[in-house]
Amino acid sequence: MDLTSKQRAYLKSLSGKIEPIFQIGKSSLTPSITDAINDALEKRELVKISVLKNCFDDPKELADIVAERTHSNVVQVIGKKFILYRPSKKAPKIELPAAKR
Repeated sequence: MDLTSKQRAYLKSLSGKIEPIFQIGKSSLTPSITDAINDALEKRELVKISVLKNCFDDPKELADIVAERTHSNVVQVIGKKFILYRPSKKAPKIELPAAKR
């Protein structure tokens, strides 16, 4: 699912209120972190993740890798933080603006 610019802007506005719930450090991206992010996306749909200074990976590349592994969308990468979105399969909470046809 690709997000439109209007949907992305809406998700950015929602993400301003949330704090990062995961930190990626020197061990970079481990399978356990990926699984935890996947579970959080199912519960919250919108997740903010911070990349610590001791992690030498590029936040943009990490965001793309996590999004691919969790089948989510990168909403935004700002400095050492990135935001992911994936609608919940069981109980969707966030209603996106309709995409134009």
